[in-house]
Amino acid sequence: MGKRRKNNLQLTFNILPIDEKATRRAVEEYLETVRQYRQIGFVRREEAVTQAYVYREHQSTNAISKQTERIAIYNVDKEAELIEKDRLLSLAMEKLSSVQREVIQRSYLDVEGEFDYINCGEIGVSDRTYRRIKNEAINMLALILNLNVVNNVLLNEVR
Repeated sequence: MGKRRKNNLQLTFNILPIDEKATRRAVEEYLETVRQYRQIGFVRREEAVTQAYVYREHQSTNAISKQTERIAIYNVDKEAELIEKDRLLSLAMEKLSSVQREVIQRSYLDVEGEFDYINCGEIGVSDRTYRRIKNEAINMLALILNLNVVNNVLLNEVR
């Protein structure tokens, strides 16, 4: 058998106990958000103003409703956040090996959403190797994008 090459960024620190399931979920949510943004773009919120024909008595709280302002701030902030997430994911994907990049692209970012057993057949690797590559790529993305979730239960026991 040949020697297995490791990615240069693959660091194994066991300083903090990492919750692997929560970390994987966080990375998958991040990838899903970017996939949706790449497919349909950002859908802006619009103000829904409906005239009421009945006079409504308001209390004297002097509170002002700024619905339009809140919606405009949300639209600008959310779109900037999605653009930044897309940019960071592109930079993080460049750090992965070509096989890892292809696995993540096929599994999470492509429109078709084919099953893993179809993708591993197209790439030409076994199912076990495909899952190992996918797991390594997700761990690398969690490290690069700073999405690692620390297990609080174990962290409290250490203290």
